[in-house]
Amino acid sequence: MLKWLVIFHVLGATIWIGGHLLLCVRYLPEALKNKDPEIIKAFEKKYEIIGLPSLLIQVVTGIWMAISVYHVNLFGFANPIETAVSIKLILLGVIILLALEVRLIILPRITKENLWWLASHIVAVTFVSVLFLYYGVTIRLGGV
Repeated sequence: MLKWLVIFHVLGATIWIGGHLLLCVRYLPEALKNKDPEIIKAFEKKYEIIGLPSLLIQVVTGIWMAISVYHVNLFGFANPIETAVSIKLILLGVIILLALEVRLIILPRITKENLWWLASHIVAVTFVSVLFLYYGVTIRLGGV
């Protein structure tokens, strides 16, 4: 069972991080160059169909593994594995807050003049997503 949890977790991470890296290095520069938020909106519309479920898969499988395999207290910092899991949960909170801000505040008001606002969130989500990967690897290697 653990093997399948890890496979689904890594698959979700691949889609989530890969999609954000693609957005950050391919579509964002084009949108900024052309001052065209529609480029990002078009990408997001297509990506969220697979991106959001992949994040959900990561959350479910990650918490499942943390509790059933590693027997950690969520938001505990008693050992290196608990610390890494807790940091990942904090990063998840950051991702959720950034996503809510984008969805509820930024996208409804996006123009070519304030595209930098959306761009900063895209870079932040991509960076936090790479941190997810880093701390996930540290769990597999014994924690931070």
